[in-house]
Amino acid sequence: MGDAQRVVEALTKDEAGAVQRLIEWLRIPSISTDPAYAGQTREAAQWCADRLSEAGLQPVLRETGTKAKPGHPIVWAHYGGPEGYSGPHVLFYGHYDVQPPDPLELWESAPFEPVVRPAEKGDPKDVPGERIVARGAVDDKGQVAGFLEALRSWHEVVGPLPIRLTVLIEGEEESGSVNLERFVEEEKTHLGTCDVCVISDTGMLGRGQPAITTGVRGMAYTEIILTGPDQDLHSGMWGGRVRNPINVLVELLAQLHDDDQRVTLPGFYDRVIEPPQAERDAWAALPMDHVGGLEKIGLPREADAGEAGWTSVEREWARPTCDINGIYGGYQGAGAKTVIPSKAGAKVSFRLVADQDPETIAQSFKAWVQARLPVGFGLEFHDHGGGHPGAVPFDSPFLGAAESALEAASGTKAHLIKTGGSIPVVGLLKKELDLDTLLVGFGLDDDRVHSPNEKFELDCFRLCMRTHAHLIERFASL
Repeated sequence: MGDAQRVVEALTKDEAGAVQRLIEWLRIPSISTDPAYAGQTREAAQWCADRLSEAGLQPVLRETGTKAKPGHPIVWAHYGGPEGYSGPHVLFYGHYDVQPPDPLELWESAPFEPVVRPAEKGDPKDVPGERIVARGAVDDKGQVAGFLEALRSWHEVVGPLPIRLTVLIEGEEESGSVNLERFVEEEKTHLGTCDVCVISDTGMLGRGQPAITTGVRGMAYTEIILTGPDQDLHSGMWGGRVRNPINVLVELLAQLHDDDQRVTLPGFYDRVIEPPQAERDAWAALPMDHVGGLEKIGLPREADAGEAGWTSVEREWARPTCDINGIYGGYQGAGAKTVIPSKAGAKVSFRLVADQDPETIAQSFKAWVQARLPVGFGLEFHDHGGGHPGAVPFDSPFLGAAESALEAASGTKAHLIKTGGSIPVVGLLKKELDLDTLLVGFGLDDDRVHSPNEKFELDCFRLCMRTHAHLIERFASL
């Protein structure tokens, strides 16, 4: 029997203990965005550090921010590997902070009083199984706890880890990771020796369908404000004599896409790396009805639309997009007011794929708008930041190791998927360290992430623990 299997058996025997430890962590309201919870957030960090100590590591709480504006601590630990070790250096990233629980009246139980609910009646593939309900259950304490339990059990059953490992658990992911980039820069020499990052903060394809997310999109988020006259004008006196900023704005925004729904910014697609046909074929064979998901949001299947020549799943996972996220200007109150506004604005975001650069795209959009402004109009441009896309090569040995670990833990082959969303830390690690990230997550679509009654199903927790045990062994063998 291999070491990983011995660890898995120990995890099975101590499952009740693992659940209770997770419940203990979930009771700590580590709401990073609210200064009133700074003490509890630090308490959650210390709880995590204590578990790493029990696993044989020597963690520290690294302070972040400044004296004037302190941040939440990063839980930081490193193990150099066994003597003579020449295998990969693995970075594990997670976060211990959680979203605010509001609205409280929609919770069926107190958000920081975790409860274990029995499985619901119905087809096990379609209804929630036995689960822990609490804020942070799946995002991300439950998934980090699975990793911590695997380390703990390995230390107790086998002894020292067979890999070189660095652990970075931050406390500001749910409030913008405002201090993470500075920390990565401070530790660039150390982190630069890492070969791969593993994050458990994503999901599976479905119950009984484990998955590895091999790529995320990046983002450039911008805002434009057009200014025409220096004051609001009476539309009867001035209508037809001057350009209306709202009219100009919507005319501009309407030019962002052509008839094939391709973005019209010059050079927008120049650095786009298209997925290989083998990857597109694999996506087409996935056991999911991607277009059918429209029905869950109140739209018919016929409403599927986007860039010509690409399927729905390809457009989400592998193509860049542009969306207007907000538009404002003029009179917004009840009733009528005949006004030509002085200003009009819009918030416009771009989801990006490899190898697009968010700063380049943002500046390209600014120049595109500036070139189309009518005489007399001014432009106020705000770059609200974003992040780089990230992807793991299809032939990566680390991806192969993760596939093998998931199959050993679940008894079924893992699906390789991507996400249309953005995970800033993935782009940050790629940009600053050229480090690829494996997103080995165990959440489900109905886990109610960021919503009342967030949950983490115990079957997913078990799979999380077992997978990380097998991952340790697979990485050590590379």
